Amino acid sequence: MKITTYIPTAQLKPFIKDYKIIESQYDTTNQVVPNASFALAFRLSGQISYINNDRSVELPNIALSGLRKSVRFIHYKKNSGTLIVSFSEQGLSAFFRQPLYDLFEQTVPLDHYIPPATLALVEERLAEMSNNQLRIACMEEFLISILINRTPDLLVTEAIHKIHSTRGNIRIKELAAALCISQDAFEKRFRKVTGASPKQFSQIIKMNAIVHQPNPASLLDLVFENGYYDQPHFNRDFKLFTGQTPTDFFKSPSFW
Repeated sequence: MKITTYIPTAQLKPFIKDYKIIESQYDTTNQVVPNASFALAFRLSGQISYINNDRSVELPNIALSGLRKSVRFIHYKKNSGTLIVSFSEQGLSAFFRQPLYDLFEQTVPLDHYIPPATLALVEERLAEMSNNQLRIACMEEFLISILINRTPDLLVTEAIHKIHSTRGNIRIKELAAALCISQDAFEKRFRKVTGASPKQFSQIIKMNAIVHQPNPASLLDLVFENGYYDQPHFNRDFKLFTGQTPTDFFKSPSFW
C-alpha cells in the first residue's frame, strides 16, 4: 500500500489538515483509530469497504465520516485508490451550515449535503486528471467553491487548545467556567462545529495520546495518569478505541 500526503494551499490551510492519496496494489485492511477530524473520501478506483457489526459495508463513491469513539477497519480491494481530505478540528463547519453532531459515528454519502450533479462533475474531473498533483488541485478548487465561513469560533478554538494541552484530562464543567460560559451553552456551541460533545472530543484526544505514546513503561501508570480508577474500565475503553487489548496493541502497534 502506498500513502502519499499533500499539504493544503494557504487559502485552505485553516480548514484542511492534509490530503492523502491511498493506492493499494493488493487486498489489504487498515486499522484506523479515531481522531478529532472529519474525513471526506473520494474513491478513485476499485472497491473499498469497512467492517460494521461483523459485516462488510461498501463505502459510497464520495463518503463523509464523522468523529468516532471506536476503531474502524477499512478494507481495500486489489488496485483500489482513494483521495482522503482530513479537516482541521473546526474545519468542516466552514463548508456546511448544518449542525455536524448528527454525523458522530456515522459515514454518509456526501450528496446528503452537496447536490449530486455537482459531485458528478467533480468525479468526472478527478477521473480526467493524469496525476495525483492535478487531482489535489481539482479537489482544492471544489473545496474553495463550497467554502462559506472563513471565521472560526474563537471560544471553541480556545477550548480545543485547552483540551489538547491537558491530553484530554480535563473536566468539562471547569473548562466552561474557564471560558466564562455556562456548561449547557458551551456544549451546544462546541458540538455544533466539532461534531462531538466536549466530553467525547476529550476522550478521543486522551486515547489518541495514549496510543501514540511509545513503549509505555507500565500499563498501570497509563491507567492512573489518564484519570482511570481501575484497569478494567481502562481496558474496555482502550479495546473500543483500538480493537485490541493494551497488552496486544503495544506488542506491535500498527495503525493510522
